[in-house]
Amino acid sequence: MSVIAPDERADFLAVLRRHHLAESDFVLQETGATDIVDEVYPLRGSVTVVRTSSLREREYQTGHGTAWTVEFEKDVIRGVFG
Repeated sequence: MSVIAPDERADFLAVLRRHHLAESDFVLQETGATDIVDEVYPLRGSVTVVRTSSLREREYQTGHGTAWTVEFEKDVIRGVFG
């Protein structure tokens, strides 16, 4: 199971479009972990975004209460990915 929710993936792609970045220039690497709390299994993990043309990457936390796509867009604006 993916740690990236469908709406997060859509938000990620929207960030790329807003900033005129090619989807093919980015790779998402997922790492997941499941926390068991009161018989509920919230999916938590991290996603590493890699820009292949610059080989720059940044890791973001995923799961309930996180907003990694917002943090990703801030990093795009700051030039983190080159």
